[in-house]
Amino acid sequence: MFKRMLQAVGIGGPSVDTVLHEGACQPGGEVTGEVRIGGASGPADIQRIDLILVAEVETSDDQKGALEFQRTTVAESFQLEAEQYSTIPFRLALPWETPITALRGQPLHGMRLGVRTEVAVAKAVDTGDMDPLHVEPLPSQQPVIEALLNMGAPLKSADVEHGVLQGVAQQFPFYQEIEFFAPPRFAGGVNEVELTFVARPDSLDVVLEADKRGGLFTPGGDVLGRIHRGHEEALHTDWNAEIQNWLEAVSQSSGGFFGGGHGHHGHGSGHSGSGLGGAVAGGVAGAAAGVLGGMMLGEVLEGDEGEEDEGDEG
Repeated sequence: MFKRMLQAVGIGGPSVDTVLHEGACQPGGEVTGEVRIGGASGPADIQRIDLILVAEVETSDDQKGALEFQRTTVAESFQLEAEQYSTIPFRLALPWETPITALRGQPLHGMRLGVRTEVAVAKAVDTGDMDPLHVEPLPSQQPVIEALLNMGAPLKSADVEHGVLQGVAQQFPFYQEIEFFAPPRFAGGVNEVELTFVARPDSLDVVLEADKRGGLFTPGGDVLGRIHRGHEEALHTDWNAEIQNWLEAVSQSSGGFFGGGHGHHGHGSGHSGSGLGGAVAGGVAGAAAGVLGGMMLGEVLEGDEGEEDEGDEG
């Protein structure tokens, strides 16, 4: 929650306070809250109020910036009289590919994602601070994460990469990587395991990437596998067995991209697949930073999530 004077108007202008209702949300769900605006010393013409979903992403050159990936207009063209306040309730839909920011009720280290409020007033646009979002995994995603944790794979961190996964249909040009240290059983052959979800209304792609250690006669490198499941089917999948079998095969492979012994299950085939199959061919293809598909990679995010600008009130 940030209450701040609109800088575009200057001293005496209205303040805006965006309040997100408490509680966790999930990809494909919604966030509710209200925008409170008013208190100007004179009349104020408000042209538009937008809520923008923003994620901190890492580009191919290891730079971090703010990516705006959804914009929703919650109010248009109204006037506030002097000292008048207006409260605008909203319901903000979250895309299915919204990154996860919390696990088991605790913040996921490395993640910054939230809602920014943008107000068009007095023929200028004022963009406010970011209100952090608490996004928990979907029921279909949670068992995959729990399987890795139950195998003794310590959680390392998470981030959002700017780019696309080849062979996986995505709505946005970014993907989240949740990083785990290798389970003890596979630590001799694998450094880390990275987990990516690409969710849709009816299904889920689970992409795993193992950082395979090189040996005396075998090269190291990244090895990828993917499995496609419907959300209901994912709830009844033995993810512990799926991941262990895949890691066994990765450890025994000679490096490069691993095709596996379970067969390749491409997206859109209508077949859910019986196991972690073929590699995502070619790995990850980077996408150019900047404006792409209506989304803008903006300025570097500054400060901590809970930090407010000078002069802000709680």
